[in-house]
Amino acid sequence: MNLVRSELLKIRTTSTWWLLGIGAFLATALAFAINAWLAHQVLSGNAEDFGVSGEQASAAGQAANLYTSGQYLGLLFVMLIGILMVTNEFFHQTATTTFLTTPRRTSVILSKLGAASLLGFGFWLATTVIDLVAGTIFLTVDGHGTQLGEWPVHRALLLNLLAYAIWTILGVGIGTLIPNQLGAVITAAVLYLVGTQVVQLLFFLLSNWLDSQAVVKWQVVWPAVASQVMISGSSTELTPDWWVGALVLVGYALVSGVFGVLITRRRDIS
Repeated sequence: MNLVRSELLKIRTTSTWWLLGIGAFLATALAFAINAWLAHQVLSGNAEDFGVSGEQASAAGQAANLYTSGQYLGLLFVMLIGILMVTNEFFHQTATTTFLTTPRRTSVILSKLGAASLLGFGFWLATTVIDLVAGTIFLTVDGHGTQLGEWPVHRALLLNLLAYAIWTILGVGIGTLIPNQLGAVITAAVLYLVGTQVVQLLFFLLSNWLDSQAVVKWQVVWPAVASQVMISGSSTELTPDWWVGALVLVGYALVSGVFGVLITRRRDIS
């Protein structure tokens, strides 16, 4: 716990957390506005016009979408925090001091993973509170009730928490793979923002070439897509069940954590 507290202190005493926090707040506000407009249209009987069907067309489905607004960019921000927790050691040349103070490198990486998960929880809690307050007001005024007693809403909130925790762990893993801070941040951001669009386009083109809609479901192997699938709650012709996305993300987290520990134990810090 002393190591975890020290990792939290490193983040808390810099401007990193609040700059990313502001970014997460703005992303949440923008996403909520878009999701609120979409929810109004869907619940007003225009679901087919927007390609929304099944559970997502219900009041509970739209409430779950509202209460998890901002997840897409929010996960990017917590991933960057995980990356910075590792790369800051090399950027500020404190890695040698850290590992001399705590020679057991595995303990250091595990403490970073633990601290990153706590920060992910903090970001999830802050964005969820904003979404819950704004969402309950919007749904009540729109005449659909808060829907807070529905299981799809509870499931979306819990799985959203899991997504935030996992993406901070992925960030730590990326930081151990690419110790250069600028390189790690740019690579991760490009893969997340641009790579996701490229992967979705490739699977769409592949499905047309093979004349099979089922191929599109395999885009869930990309972690950003898996996050979206996980909190969706229901499968469609283009997406698998939510638990498939959850398994994919957990798999990435386990692999990232193990590789992070192994690489750090063998790396020459001097």
